[in-house]
This record gives sequence, C-alpha cells and structure tokens, in this order.
Amino acid sequence: MRYSLTLGAISFMVAVMWGPPLISLLRRWRIGKQIRIDGPSSHQVKMGTPTMGGLMVLVPVLVITGVLNVANMLGLTLIGRSIMVPMGVMAAYGVLGALDDLTGVRRVPTGMLARHKFLWQVIFAAIAAFILHFALDLRSVAVPGIPEKIDIGVWYIPVAMFIIVSFSNAVNLSDGLDGLAGNLCMLAFAAYGVIAYLQGQIWLVAFDFTVVGAILAFMWFNAFPAQLFMGDTGSLALGATLGVVGLMTGQWLLLPVIGGVFVAEALSVVLQVGYFKLTGGKRLFKMSPLHHHFELLGWSETQVTQRFWLVGVLAAMLGIALALA
Repeated sequence: MRYSLTLGAISFMVAVMWGPPLISLLRRWRIGKQIRIDGPSSHQVKMGTPTMGGLMVLVPVLVITGVLNVANMLGLTLIGRSIMVPMGVMAAYGVLGALDDLTGVRRVPTGMLARHKFLWQVIFAAIAAFILHFALDLRSVAVPGIPEKIDIGVWYIPVAMFIIVSFSNAVNLSDGLDGLAGNLCMLAFAAYGVIAYLQGQIWLVAFDFTVVGAILAFMWFNAFPAQLFMGDTGSLALGATLGVVGLMTGQWLLLPVIGGVFVAEALSVVLQVGYFKLTGGKRLFKMSPLHHHFELLGWSETQVTQRFWLVGVLAAMLGIALALA
C-alpha cells in the first residue's frame, strides 16, 4: 500500500505540472466546451471553457504505468504483473472520446454520431472481454456473503462487455457539473484500490491509486468554477477503465453500489426517454441527467456536486464493507 500511495502522489505531482500548459494549449487551439441551449441558464457562462481535460489524467497514468511495465519486463520487479488490459482500455476509450470532443468543437455541437461512438465502444469492450476471459482466465463473480466465487463460464464475455460499455456511458452522462464526475471517479477507484489490496492484487492497487492521484490533480483545475472540463476524453476512458478494474477484482456486482451515483445518472436518462415516448411528450424529471433535475429544483451547482459526492462516499464505504462480507 505504501508503494501504491507513493505512486498516487507522484501521479498527482506530474499531472498538476502538466495542467497549466495543457490548458494553455487547449485555449490556443480553441478546444472549448459547447453548452446545451436547453440546459440550465447558469451554464451558459461556461461556453468556451477548455475541454479534453481528461488528457491531464490519462497521460500521467499511462506514462507512469507504462514505465513500470517496461521495468518489469526488464526484470525489475516494480509492478509485479502486467496491467496492459486496463491501460489498453483507458487508451482506446480516451482516443474515442478525444475524437468525439474534437468533432463537437470543430464540426457539430453534438460530436460524433451516437451509433458510431457506440459501435466503437462495443468493439473495444469485446476485445477487452475476450482478453480478460481467455488470456487472464477470468470467468467468475464474487457474491457478498458467499465464500467461493461463482464460475459463469463463457457468459463472462457478454457480461464484461455490458459492464465496460455501460459504465463508460454512465460516467460520461455524469460529467455535467464542475467537480462531479471527477470526484465520483476518484472515490470509485480508491474503493476498488482498497478491495484489490484486500485481495493481495498489489499491481492493481498501484494502478488504481495512480489513477486516483491523477484525478485529484485534475480536480485542482476542475473545482468550481472550472478552468477545465474532463470531456469525453476523460469520462469515456475512466468509466470503461473502472468497469475493467471491477471485473479484474471479481467484485463487479459491487459496481452499481460503489458507482451508485453513476448508475442513477444513467437510469435517469433511460427513464426520461422511455417516459417521454410512452406518454407522448411528458417528462418524468425536469431535465436529465439527474444532476440537472436537482439544479432546476433550485439546488446550486455546488450543492448538487457536494451532496452527490457525499452519497458517493457512503456508496464507496458500503461497497468495501460488502466486499468484506
């Protein structure tokens, strides 16, 4: 744990130093956030704020973890086991998110066509699921209260694909308020870092806390009022990687608990769309995702963020407790 926490601190320092030049570059290249016209009016002042801030997280994590993997291949036992799967997923979804962000800035406000983005998400998830199952021989699920893991065989592949794609999109939908998605991701990765530590998966603990450190650095610039937005570059990558981390611990049934706010945000969108279609235009929420609903109820942006963060803390605590059951 001491080694992993040290990596987190190093990741934080690298990312913090990388932050100001990244913001300057994004401003120079005019890569600014486009704001929904139908969204809360208070958000209109955020128009043009640099996006693609996920690079502040992804670059340090991939560089630090990559260096440790190279050292491990050379015989220096700095990491103990390859973590190429979460690294690969983070990189692949990060590139996809970056393309979506750039499309939204340069071409159309809504970014890539949803069906195209979803297709690539499924393809990347399928590759990751096959590697997890056939290369790492992961095929089971841990159920709280049951000592032995349950082998689900080949069904692991579609389940893994669903988890990776759904959490990629759930985190993406939660990225709508200053500090919201970043804080929740930090809590979720920290919780799974503790779970991995309890399992003795030290290599995964190191990766998790490297991510935590980089997210904390991003939060330095994303705190209200944000100087930088995560964008799809960060949200798609972090959501998919969180799904992979959950799968690698075997405690993926706890993802809806530890990532409970993400699940609620995604469900609010699904329910809103479904209710709208079934009722011929009526709305279940004032606006979706869920954080906008509470804004329109009169909560300030900081109130929504802090209260969702408090729920995230409790969810992380409960998830760790269930992992010990």
